[in-house]
Amino acid sequence: MTLGKDGQNASVSASVRRVCVAEEDAGQRIDNYLLRECKGVPRSHIYRVLRSGEVRVNGGRISQTYRLAVGDEVRIPPIRVAERAVVDVPLVAAARHDLPIVFEDDALLVIDKPAGLAVHGGSGLSFGLIELLRQQRPQAKFLELAHRLDRETSGLLIVGKKRAALNAIQDGMRQGGLEKRYLTMVAGAWRNPLQHIRAPLYKYLTPEGERRVMVREDGKPSHSIVRLVARWERFSLVEVELKTGRTHQIRVHLASQGFPLLGDDKYGDFPLNKVLAREGLARMFLHAAQLAFTHPVSGERIRLEAPLPPELAAFVRQVDQRQEREHGSPQL
Repeated sequence: MTLGKDGQNASVSASVRRVCVAEEDAGQRIDNYLLRECKGVPRSHIYRVLRSGEVRVNGGRISQTYRLAVGDEVRIPPIRVAERAVVDVPLVAAARHDLPIVFEDDALLVIDKPAGLAVHGGSGLSFGLIELLRQQRPQAKFLELAHRLDRETSGLLIVGKKRAALNAIQDGMRQGGLEKRYLTMVAGAWRNPLQHIRAPLYKYLTPEGERRVMVREDGKPSHSIVRLVARWERFSLVEVELKTGRTHQIRVHLASQGFPLLGDDKYGDFPLNKVLAREGLARMFLHAAQLAFTHPVSGERIRLEAPLPPELAAFVRQVDQRQEREHGSPQL
């Protein structure tokens, strides 16, 4: 037994584990499977052992996108894990607060995620939305994220309650069947009522090891559709429909056009962000407002909406009132 970071006990599993994949885990990606099997192990370490070939399925090397089949034998190498000697107090406290459910049935549920809550634990966070949801529903046999939102992004997020439903939703996303629309406020006066942004996005790491994205010719094809909702002297409210789902796509696409998201701490206008924080906007203005998808069981087309959270709606009113005082009504 050794002492890990933050005074936690840390240990290394004594030997290689070989796990046979059961029916309820069939179809799951190997990286997500390992994150569940190896509780407390950082995501970066999971991906490191995958890249190194230490994880094997049926005796062979696999990529992190490999999907498990019933009867697969997964070789899990000895991995350092955290052993918590005490109860995770923040998680227990947070579990007392209900997450806002917009839609739920036997196959899936959709949550209106609050800003500031990561979708999963890791990278120094003891818990995220999925851990919180599992804590609140200990009887649930299966709860997995269908997609992700950045920690500071609020809005609609799909969680699968059955493996088959989750796989169907994710297959629909890859085929363009999931419609996602976001509301965001940007710095500057956006002019075009409708504009397509097709700019390839390239992921890289900063010297400090932080993930970033930039527009670059050798990046992945990316497509956003921007619709003007309201325009003021200094800011614009726009709706962005994602046709692809790249990391930080909205933030980088709009910043590349000269319209950074208000409150964005990675690609935004940092001096302006400090001013906005004093004026009442203490978060990034990005909200997943609409979702439309084909239900994986019934085949029905589901359309859901989540209104702007109170802090963003209040900031819109504040901008609107200032515009009226100084320049008249917002321009459309």
